Amino acid sequence: MPTLQDFSRRHFLRAALAGPGVLPAAAWTAETTDAEASEGEWDEPGQRLPLVEDADVIVCGGGPAGTAAAVAAARAGARVRLMEVNGCLGGVWTAGLLTWIFDFDKPGFTRELTRHLDQRGARRGTSASRFVYEPDEMKLLLEDLCAEAGVVFRLHTRLVTAYREGRRLSTVVTESRSGREAWRAPVFIDTTGDGALGAMAGCGWDLGEMGEDRSHRCECQPLTMNALAVVKDATQMQPFISFYQGDLNWHVEATKNFKAEIQRAGIDPSYGMPTIFQVRDNIVLLMLNHEYGVRPDDEDQMTAATVRARREVFEIVRGLRRLGGVWEGLQVVATAEQIGVRDGRRIRGLYTVTKEDLSTAARHEDAVARVTFGVDIHAKSKAANDQETIGRGGVKKFTPYDIPLRALIARDVDGLMMAGRCISGDFVAHASYRVTGNAVAMGEAAGVTAALAAKSQRLPQEVAWGEVKAMLQRVVR
Repeated sequence: MPTLQDFSRRHFLRAALAGPGVLPAAAWTAETTDAEASEGEWDEPGQRLPLVEDADVIVCGGGPAGTAAAVAAARAGARVRLMEVNGCLGGVWTAGLLTWIFDFDKPGFTRELTRHLDQRGARRGTSASRFVYEPDEMKLLLEDLCAEAGVVFRLHTRLVTAYREGRRLSTVVTESRSGREAWRAPVFIDTTGDGALGAMAGCGWDLGEMGEDRSHRCECQPLTMNALAVVKDATQMQPFISFYQGDLNWHVEATKNFKAEIQRAGIDPSYGMPTIFQVRDNIVLLMLNHEYGVRPDDEDQMTAATVRARREVFEIVRGLRRLGGVWEGLQVVATAEQIGVRDGRRIRGLYTVTKEDLSTAARHEDAVARVTFGVDIHAKSKAANDQETIGRGGVKKFTPYDIPLRALIARDVDGLMMAGRCISGDFVAHASYRVTGNAVAMGEAAGVTAALAAKSQRLPQEVAWGEVKAMLQRVVR
């Protein structure tokens, strides 16, 4: 009787490509597993998986890039499935409680989102590029836009593995309350933020400044746990609130004042520029902490960092509350469901955005976004943070630059695109383009390209930029 080892990837793919229905499992018996596995390993039993192939484009990750990609692909005529691990769409916008948007003044979906937020009274500030929004209103808005476009989205669903036929990505497997399921489509988009799909599919990738040796401590930007809080009277806290009532110049001074108050409470914060944003009335967002040297692809490290960060948030809030005055009654309402990740895997693409692009104001015919946000490298240790909280990576003169469509197309795997933090770029460039305004623009372009490729039975790199550009103009609302 064959064991699971006999059920190779080739057998899986042959079954997966045979048509819709159930993927056949290899015969397997518990008695043979432990004997045949190497020490420290265990052979997972083969099983039959429901196979669904009702989409032209599958988007993995429902954050800013993923939602934009899904909506754009659906508006371009594709059947779209969107998979999200959290219980809401929006990723860092919602589950991460970011509440603050950067580099958003771009044509296309960014302006549509801004208009909808204004119609719902859910935006603070008048700048088109930088503003505060209400995270739960954002959840509703993204759900409404996906439903209106015909996107079939699934929450509480985790991507667990991916399979290829030669170079072509053909199938992904997810886990959810519905069990383990397989999904197939002509084109996939990795908008997981951390490049999870690209890594599972066998793409080359980079992380932080680690290079090829990834066995040591992560040379990555730190993580941050955001929290919503309520204050007694936000109108009395102007010296401590960044961009108070839309004042874009009042940020650095606000963080200095706020840090001094935290230190007056007897606490040395891990982040050198602790920040308060006013979300609405007396509800504020607190950005207080840094978790250094944490690998975002290591769940043990991520768990420990989440616990430490949440503890520091409460320690600082309790200390401020003891000061009284404007801090009287300060109370945490909610900490983020997911800790904020700045770095993550960068999947190698047909083009790599580099530090040189930033310095030379790179222009590309197939530009999907013009980045205007400068290099923003948070210190990689507490000691470095105390000396320089934010670094510029040696870029002495930043100039806006283009991200080409080629940086959104995987180099090592066909039928796979990326959008958001996990596109192809180096460490310094990533520290500029990683903000969510650029993620939305990338997602929109990836979605349209994927739709055109899938509907015409082409690979994304075979779709002419002229076609993409024309369709982008059509999907704008």
